[in-house]
Amino acid sequence: MSTCVVVAAGCVLVGSPLSAQVTAEPSSSAMISPKAGTSADGAIEPRKPSIAEDSDDGTIAVDPATLLPELPPVPKVDATLVGGTIDRVDSVRDKITVRLFGGGKQSVLFDPRTRIYRGETTVTTADLHQGERIYMDTILDGSTVFARTIRLSGRHAMGSSQGVVLKYRSDRGELTFRDALAPNPVDIRVNSSTRVMQGEKAVALSTLVPGSLILVSFSSDGSGARNTAKEISILAQPGTRYTFSGHVVHIDLRTGLLVLTSSTDRKTYEVYLAPSITPDDGLQPGATVTVVTDFDGQRYVARNLTISSQ
Repeated sequence: MSTCVVVAAGCVLVGSPLSAQVTAEPSSSAMISPKAGTSADGAIEPRKPSIAEDSDDGTIAVDPATLLPELPPVPKVDATLVGGTIDRVDSVRDKITVRLFGGGKQSVLFDPRTRIYRGETTVTTADLHQGERIYMDTILDGSTVFARTIRLSGRHAMGSSQGVVLKYRSDRGELTFRDALAPNPVDIRVNSSTRVMQGEKAVALSTLVPGSLILVSFSSDGSGARNTAKEISILAQPGTRYTFSGHVVHIDLRTGLLVLTSSTDRKTYEVYLAPSITPDDGLQPGATVTVVTDFDGQRYVARNLTISSQ
């Protein structure tokens, strides 16, 4: 007698001679072979993301600079020369405040388009220090003043000042001079260790006559009341004629100011053109010139100017 056993939806005959030839077809799910990530009970788990794959940021890295818009070129308009000393540098707002040589302050903006030089070397905004002498070619960009070019002196020395001698009192060891950047005369102490140089030659303190243009290097005496001069260089004396040769750094025909870098000592000099000098079109920044000047006790005044042919 055959017995019918119900398996799933079909019937299999047990004990029948034909039963040995009948094989139940496996279900479709039984034909799926287990793979990695399948649990022991046969349940298939979702594939977990690879940490190594997700940590590869090279495929999604973006250079932040590419997200910034390109700056427009600097307008090609006539520039105004601004000269003075650095009062403050605001790196957040990209703004520099300058104490002008003629008095007052001026705030000027800068950005990556601004070219900055120390002498003939290109430098960065990190080289802008409070108290340094500075010259800027500025233009009016809308309602703001923008620095197209910034030029710093070739040498930067902390604790130095330049001015004209007003008086020297040997009995008190005191030198009074007028710095172009200070509103009041400056008093500084001198003593037996103070060196006075005129060119390459050491001279006596008595050489410091009123009207002499000097460069003073000084140190603090610790009290903050007065500084002591370590070295005084006599740059010029009144009534003396000086000749400069070098290339023009800046020129401001409105005030007659010519700034040049000497080809002899690489220093920067400010020369004022006498009314009798009528500059031609060749007197431009970069031109090589020879200037014969007289020092009048306050500044170098050009009496003759020659532009070298290129």
